[in-house]
Amino acid sequence: MSHNVYIYIFVAAIVSFVIRVLPLTLIRKPISNPFVRSFLYYVPYVTLAVMTFPAIMEATQWPIAGLAALIVSIIAAFRGAGLFPVAILSCLTVFVMEWIIAQI
Repeated sequence: MSHNVYIYIFVAAIVSFVIRVLPLTLIRKPISNPFVRSFLYYVPYVTLAVMTFPAIMEATQWPIAGLAALIVSIIAAFRGAGLFPVAILSCLTVFVMEWIIAQI
């Protein structure tokens, strides 16, 4: 293994450390700006969505099946279904869509 790998790991560790520690050291008082508070509130949800969406589209054999499952799960979630029923509906949607596509 090259010695450059250790340099890359060290730089990644320093960057990760600075990103986590710098806000704790610079921001002493509570954040009162409504825009900043709203932005910080939605950051975890956006991060999760950005990581999950490509996986939904690439996890199936046909991307159209993943898209159909996404649409079904969004509708079920907006209608008040819990996490487990939404997951079951998504899996069933992918199963049915891929079965239909295989029959064509």
